[in-house]
Amino acid sequence: MEPEESILHAVRKAVETMPRRELGDAALTYVWSDGDLTIEGNVDTVAAKKLVLERVAAIPGINRIVDRLHVTPAQQMSDAQIRDAVRNALIEEPALAACGIYIADKPVRVPPAIEGKIAVSVADGIVTLDGEVCGLGRKRLAGLLAWWVPGSRDVVNGLGVVPDETDTDDEITDAVRTALEMDPFVNADQIRVSTKASVVTLHGLVPTESERDRAVADAWYIFGVDKVANEIEVRP
Repeated sequence: MEPEESILHAVRKAVETMPRRELGDAALTYVWSDGDLTIEGNVDTVAAKKLVLERVAAIPGINRIVDRLHVTPAQQMSDAQIRDAVRNALIEEPALAACGIYIADKPVRVPPAIEGKIAVSVADGIVTLDGEVCGLGRKRLAGLLAWWVPGSRDVVNGLGVVPDETDTDDEITDAVRTALEMDPFVNADQIRVSTKASVVTLHGLVPTESERDRAVADAWYIFGVDKVANEIEVRP
């Protein structure tokens, strides 16, 4: 078997042996070119997207992974609708009140004492956030709000953090807790959050599977989370 065929075989096997509850109904394609592997297709959840990338990254012989995996949106929206929804969510969030909000390079809101800039663009359902903000917390919050727009297929969070800030497990835990507390469909008081080496573990009791799934998705939406261990029990 040629090296290219061997690696592609290993990639397909790694993905196909994922549990169905993780992968869902994904239909993926793989293209190999000069040591780079492009993965393209739609997956049901952001968890599936990140788990596929994690599995493939563990296969030796791949120099670079080109990520073209997108999440099937909860609602069909045009790029303009997604852009406006993200813009409005950023403007309405009190924690981002000092940030300038831009659509591409056109200012939408410029506070008198501006602390950072968030530029929003959307193409084919993929939201890109560019600019700079003060603190990782704001970067993560902006990404979360973009993911919460039901038409979003992916979020590319390119926001820089000024001044530079060292990330920690405690910072990630705080960001996940904030996401759960902000989510109107989750009772954050029923869920405990811990993080070790960027792996978030959720414990607790919730009354429905939909609430559990929502809490797990919120954790995955947070920038810097490598994996989510779901220990939440459902007890109606």
